[in-house]
Amino acid sequence: MLLPAVVGVILACSPEQTSDFAPPGPPAARASPAEPPIATAAVLERGNVEAWLDGYLPYALQRGDVAGAVVVVVKNGEILLQKGYGYADVEARIPVDPRVTLFRPGSVSKLFTWTAVMQLAEQRKLDLDRDVNQYLDFTIPPAFGAPVTLRNLMTHTPGFEEVNKNVFTSDSTGIMPLDAFLKGWVPTRIFPPGRVPAYSNYATALAGYIVQRVSGEPFEDYVERHIFAPLGMKHSTFRQPLPAPLAAAMAKGYDVASGEPKPFEVVIPGPAGSLSATGEDMGRFMIAHLQDGRYGDRKILQPETARRMHTSALTILPAVNRMVLGFYETNRNGRRAIAHAGDTYLFHTDLHLFINDGLGIYISLNSAGKDGASGAIRSALFEQFADRYLPGEETAGRVDPETAEAHARLMAGTYENSRRSESNFFSVLSLLGPAEVTVNEDTTISLGLLTGLGGEPKRWRETAPFVWREVNGKNVLSAQVESGKVVMLSGDEVSPFMMFLPTPWWRSPVWLTPLVSSAIAALLLSLLFWPIAALVRRRYRAPSPLLGRDAAAHRRMHFAAAAVLIVLLAWGASFMNMLSDISALSSEGDPWLWVLQLLSLVVLPSAAAVALWHAWVMWSGKRRWPARMWSVVLALACFTLLYVALAFKFIAFDVNY
Repeated sequence: MLLPAVVGVILACSPEQTSDFAPPGPPAARASPAEPPIATAAVLERGNVEAWLDGYLPYALQRGDVAGAVVVVVKNGEILLQKGYGYADVEARIPVDPRVTLFRPGSVSKLFTWTAVMQLAEQRKLDLDRDVNQYLDFTIPPAFGAPVTLRNLMTHTPGFEEVNKNVFTSDSTGIMPLDAFLKGWVPTRIFPPGRVPAYSNYATALAGYIVQRVSGEPFEDYVERHIFAPLGMKHSTFRQPLPAPLAAAMAKGYDVASGEPKPFEVVIPGPAGSLSATGEDMGRFMIAHLQDGRYGDRKILQPETARRMHTSALTILPAVNRMVLGFYETNRNGRRAIAHAGDTYLFHTDLHLFINDGLGIYISLNSAGKDGASGAIRSALFEQFADRYLPGEETAGRVDPETAEAHARLMAGTYENSRRSESNFFSVLSLLGPAEVTVNEDTTISLGLLTGLGGEPKRWRETAPFVWREVNGKNVLSAQVESGKVVMLSGDEVSPFMMFLPTPWWRSPVWLTPLVSSAIAALLLSLLFWPIAALVRRRYRAPSPLLGRDAAAHRRMHFAAAAVLIVLLAWGASFMNMLSDISALSSEGDPWLWVLQLLSLVVLPSAAAVALWHAWVMWSGKRRWPARMWSVVLALACFTLLYVALAFKFIAFDVNY
């Protein structure tokens, strides 16, 4: 049937496996460490680190079908190790060179945007707590009685819904200007500012535009003059397409290393993810932040500004990782770490700074890999690096069995991602890819979207009231509960920028998914049975039992069922196209979306009306009980699909998403 096909495509293209700019959906979990932490720290020197990496990465890349990677480790103000693995170009057998080869760090680009914001803040040209409308030449509409501030933007709490349209393109000609992207559609604010983290590329692009307006320099020029130049980052750029001197050194991007290379990805909201940089340049950036804004005798931030950026944490839930100003925490073994990850469709990156230890590690891969292997590779790399060189004990308490069971039962249910669409048809992803909390026999809980290396759901054991720790792991899950009801929950892997909130009953997949599946099945069976019954009657020369009004109602019901299924098929094909081709998520598809919405507006209400009339005819005539009951089933099917179309904005007269 149609619905399972759409679900399969959506789950296969989940954003954390493909891109953090792609349509929202279930996040890929951080992998558990492959080995238990060692009690004594290994010697953190170049030879030891290189031997460890050489024993891990080549095998991991080959097994994961990943073309290449660059790794940089910095310590005490110097690059301890920078090394390339695999290939920048598989066919030409060009190896990755950390000094020359450019990778696309994706959302790690945001750290440069936030650094620029902090530079202007320390010059008192920006105020992090002022309404951003004071810096813009267009208006962010009011909502919830509170303005959006730069602090909200930096902590992913402005409350914007997800933006999927016009984020990526493979066409390097006629790239949409940043201001046109931002002004074309201001996403709806679905949460009060400062309350619910919801990762937002639009928010970072907005901050980059503010940097551009306040500084009087194009964003790309500003970053080059005030960040790249002081740090000596000569092989880095936000420009798209790449300047000629850098283009030849750009690593090719792949879905899998065994496949064909893909075109250069253009990120339209550039401040959110358009950086191209070498590993060596990223090492310089890490050193500057580890040294409170200083690199050699140059500064990109004053020490107090850098410390403010690194330590101003926003606590939403207890015990889990939090957003600071632009960075987010990835604490481990009792060590404080701040970080940022980045994903385009093809490149996948992590940057971690152990801010109190003067230590940083950066990895970027130029392939998604088989089954999203790039996510597991970089997660395991960070966790094993921390456990090997910065081991530590993390004590965990326990709650009594009765409390653990009661709290587990309270948590059980379906949840939706805070990073989601709500005002447009992409809101249906909340229905097709829900997060479900289940209770295990030992009173641990599992959140289905947080899985281990083998794809099995992780188990979480309660260690304090509404705080759970990963069984055989170190990550923490936490929940906010008020008046006996769950408000939100999240885990260390995503808690700084993403929450899971209980799904409202009216769009809950618990009842809607089986009902929609049954509705489609009923219409399909009715449509298929029509020609089969006609052929049987023709074979045995039997007359039709339907005459007059009954025959007309029967015929129109079948036409209505066919029309509904055609509309659903068209929507399903459109979703498949959007989720498999980044260029389809653009304004070029607007005419077709208008047609789909117009068809939905005409067909679905009309079909519901026809189904209601058909049921009335069946019940007011002399039809038998099976025919009468089936007419009710068909009416319920049509009204169910009309409800879904209205609830999930398939009828909305809007092509922004």
